[in-house]
Order: sequence, then C-alpha cells, then structure tokens
Amino acid sequence: MKYSILLWCVLSFACASWSTACDGGGGNGGSASDTDTDTDTDADSDSDSDTDSDSDTDSDSDAGPEPDAGPDPLFTVVTFNTGTTDNIGHLTDGDDYGLEQVDISDQHYGNGLAWMNAINHVTTWFAALQPDVVVFQEIFYSGDCPGIPSSAYSGFVCETWSPGDSTVAQVLLGSGYQVACPPGKSDKCLGVKKSFGSIRQCSDPDFCLEGLDGESVPDCGGGARIARATIDLVSGGEITVVNVHGTSGISGDDKDCRVEQVEQIFVDMDGEPGANGVRNVVLGDLNIDPGRVPALLDQSVAAWNLYVGGSQPFQWVSPIGPSAPPTYTGGLNIDHVVSDAFTGTCYAPGVTLGYPAVYPNVYFDHKPLVCEIGDL
Repeated sequence: MKYSILLWCVLSFACASWSTACDGGGGNGGSASDTDTDTDTDADSDSDSDTDSDSDTDSDSDAGPEPDAGPDPLFTVVTFNTGTTDNIGHLTDGDDYGLEQVDISDQHYGNGLAWMNAINHVTTWFAALQPDVVVFQEIFYSGDCPGIPSSAYSGFVCETWSPGDSTVAQVLLGSGYQVACPPGKSDKCLGVKKSFGSIRQCSDPDFCLEGLDGESVPDCGGGARIARATIDLVSGGEITVVNVHGTSGISGDDKDCRVEQVEQIFVDMDGEPGANGVRNVVLGDLNIDPGRVPALLDQSVAAWNLYVGGSQPFQWVSPIGPSAPPTYTGGLNIDHVVSDAFTGTCYAPGVTLGYPAVYPNVYFDHKPLVCEIGDL
C-alpha cells in the first residue's frame, strides 16, 4: 500500500498548502516475484581517436584526451510506474478489466503491468514518443509466467507468452532498446535506446535480467530498489542513470527505509553513491511527495531535501510543490526526475494539458512523467 491519503488528510492541519491531495487514494502492486515485505507493487560509442590527415599528428600528440562529448543537446527520459491497484474504479469505463481481473492481477501478477490491452496501448505510445532512457517500476516480468496457473491467463500477457519471448518491458519499448533490471527486482527495469547508448553493466545487447548495479537495504524488502546504469553514449562520453523505487507506506520503518534508499543514491550504495557519475540523472517513484508532505511528518522528505535543491549540486528537474501536476492517484506528486548536470521541462500524460493519457481506460494508478533535458 502506498501513502494513505486519509492519514495525510487527518494531519492536514500541519500542511494546509497540500490539503487538496485529500480527494482520494490509491494502492500499489508489485512484481509477482516479490514475496517478502516489498508488496507494493527495475552501440559502441563513437571513438574520438584521431583519424585526421597526417598533418594533424604533430599538434594532436600532446593535446591529451579529447573532452567528453556527452549526450546530444536535448534527450528524453521517462519514468513510469506501470502498476495497478484494486480501488480506482475499474468498472467505470466499460473495459473488460473488471473485478475478476482485479483479483487475478493482485493474486498472480503482483499488480504489475500484465493486462494485454494496456500493454498494447502503452507500446503504441512509446513507439510514437521514442524516448532515449526509460525506467519502469512495477512492471510484470514475463519469465514468471510458468508459475501462474492457466486459469489466470485470459487477457493477460501469459496467455500467449512462451519461454524465450520478450519481456513486457521489451515489448513496450521494442527491439531498438536495450533493457536491464536490478538484482532481485525483475519488476524495476531500465531501457536505453540503442541509437542513444548502451548499458555498460549489461553484456547482452537486448536484455539482462540482473544487468544493473544495486544493493538491497536490510529489513526493507528483498532486492535492489535503487539501481544504477552507466550508459555509454553513441555520441561519446557517458551518463549515469539511477532508477528509484522508494519503499511505500507510512510506518516509521517505511520512512526509515526511504531514508536509507536516499542515502544509497547520494552517499553509499555499493561502496560509492548510486549516482556516482560525472553527469547523473536520478528518476523514478519516490513513494513520497517532497513538495507537499512536510519534513516534520516524514523524515524521508528531509533526506531528499538534504541532497536536492537549494545550493546542492542536485536539483529537481520535474515540477515540485503544491502546484505541481500530481502523477499519482489522489493528488500526490511522487514521480520525479533529479539531476546534477541537466535541466529541462516535463509533462505527465493524462494530467498536463494537451497530453492525453497513454491508456484511455482505468488501469494505472500513476501517470508517466516525460522530461526533455539537456546541459545546465
């Protein structure tokens, strides 16, 4: 379960500026492979070596290494929690996804994206958008299909899936992307467009089940909820991308887990920060709204504010604050993009004016966040 909007409403006397978030709530699923406390449902670079005429060799010989070219001036990143939940009015739109499917999704698919009608719509949306980097949270891993009874197949991805077929993340993005997931978390994956770059940690050009760097936090569920990809850019240079899926919940332990995950990003994940590159993009589902929830109510808000914003190197790329378009059912803004090297503009399909929802029916409890970013 994600943040209880009801609880925030009860506490709204301490945070009147975000009291509009108390209009409703939602839940959160997870990968079917998560059986621990995590139930909320992760081209070769162009060489800069000198190939000029012989007349250049004398001047180039002492020039030292070429400067890091970096990405093109603007590139597009997307974070999308593709999970569903059981309390957002699935029967209101005439879709075939009804109470029976809600129960099947919760019991067998961990409420990760597995409903084929939704998959087809999102695939079409990605084909038109063609983002450079995508991170997913709560996306069903098709390799779990053999453990699901055939009685739960109808309308879901397992109905037609066979061993060796593409995963849901690969289907959504298409063959032009390399996809990798973190250790122990097949439902939180990262994709990079092959014409943009390649994931250094993933040796397969198409898919690596545990092809990202990541470490679990003790007593905060199994597997890595913070995961790093070093992307070697086709244009030269590299960027580091961190996929975030903060622990959900409002208990003191849940908040402490989120604090430790923030520390993983900015201080120490595996002996060094998760965001350990020269240029970093941190994005995902924080499971907290640092712009609406006061730090006095949640220590993980204070943790984010310690490392992001103000005079810190890392800044919010995505909108933040009481007026930011909410990306999560119930009026909260918990999906974000942060960087120490890039800035840009963002929109949320289905929320931002002029950008229709990626799926016309009631299924997702998050909206994707799309940001076009470039050098500061």
